[in-house]
Amino acid sequence: MTPSLSPIRSHHVAVIGAGAAGLVAARELRREGHSVVVFERQKQVGGTWIYTDHIEPDPLSLDPTRSIVHSSVYGSLRTNLPRECMGYRDFPFILRSGVTESRDPRRFPSHREVLTYLRDFAKEFAIEEMIRFETSVVKVSPAVESDGGDGIGKWRIESTENEMKIRRDEIYDAVVVCNGHYIEPRVAEIPGISSWPGKEMHSHNYRIPEPFKDQVVVLIGNSASADDISRDIARFAKEVHVACRSNAADMYIKQTGYSNLWMHSMIERVHEDGSVVFQNGKTISVDVIMHCTGYKYHFPFLETSGSVTVDDNRVGPLYKDVFPPAFAPWLSFIGIPWKVVPFPMFELQSKWIAGVLSGRIPLPSKEDMVMEIKTLYSTLEAQGIPKRYTHRMGMTQFEYNDWLASQCGCSRTEEWRKEMYLTTGVRKRTQPETYRDEWDDHHLVSQAHEDFSLYA
Repeated sequence: MTPSLSPIRSHHVAVIGAGAAGLVAARELRREGHSVVVFERQKQVGGTWIYTDHIEPDPLSLDPTRSIVHSSVYGSLRTNLPRECMGYRDFPFILRSGVTESRDPRRFPSHREVLTYLRDFAKEFAIEEMIRFETSVVKVSPAVESDGGDGIGKWRIESTENEMKIRRDEIYDAVVVCNGHYIEPRVAEIPGISSWPGKEMHSHNYRIPEPFKDQVVVLIGNSASADDISRDIARFAKEVHVACRSNAADMYIKQTGYSNLWMHSMIERVHEDGSVVFQNGKTISVDVIMHCTGYKYHFPFLETSGSVTVDDNRVGPLYKDVFPPAFAPWLSFIGIPWKVVPFPMFELQSKWIAGVLSGRIPLPSKEDMVMEIKTLYSTLEAQGIPKRYTHRMGMTQFEYNDWLASQCGCSRTEEWRKEMYLTTGVRKRTQPETYRDEWDDHHLVSQAHEDFSLYA
């Protein structure tokens, strides 16, 4: 074990981002007695849940000089998890008494309802007083080579106030990175694309379906966004074709309930006459190819001299997806795992980081953390799992959350929350059209509300 930092100490901590991760990080750090400054480039809390009509000038979002839009939310987006399951553990995502105006009471609400919930959370816990809005972090770097002999590794943060152009250069004891990972798109490689005459775009720049009226559109991907957007666009487009790498090479299926929506195998190549050839042998003349192919982790402000890298979308090395051993505990990341129920995980990661920084919770030695990470990487490689899936969790998230809870002295994940996640996943696969509005897990909803009454 590393030497305990006790007696319990308060530190000056910077949090980067005031989305769902940064908000709960700020709360937990302050609860633990730390002083906190949150840097947020936008005018309000909410991060990726802030909807905007604006899209980027580069529809593929590959131009490094482009003006970046910090939202990927589209107009029709509804959550793909029920609200009971989604919320922070001690601030349930429910309609609070006396508050009904412009709220969305559905179990799978719109993006606006999630943003309202995050605003409510920030207000309830007076988090905005810790936030510097419209402030961009330009650079985060270790302030000194050594830790100064006091066990504390200082960090320099250079930031700019967007409006006033005031540049600050400050020193913090610790940095918690919560900048999200839905900004820097990944795109599929398509043979022949350089001479294909149609329009290419990434779903990051999709907002509404009307511009696709009477067009033939191909979407690439098998994510929730590909599923939702294909159905959204099908209401206006002439034809919609969804290509997916994980589909069988001969797949060609018309989607039930639609006259103009087909599922395909992956694109084999495209031609300069505008045609798209799929692995299943079908050839179609196409107007638009939309990449619904996810995002890259991106920390353009972080300078660690190669101690923390992003390699094929593996952020590493990270102990338990949070601490880079070279800088632990003074640099940490919240929200790296994906295919998870995010908000409760952010909450537990935040509690762990706050307790480790104060010295209440010990970390293993640097050497032991490095060894555990190497073992994980070896296991993934032996199982043939690509680096880009390092942070994918799915069902293992609950074991991970329970480990975090045990470190923090918290209760384990509620059984109803696990079961609700599982049953929703099954319904999503078997009833993709209706799972948000038809369900049969009323007993789980009742159990959730019994727990929620403790926090009301």
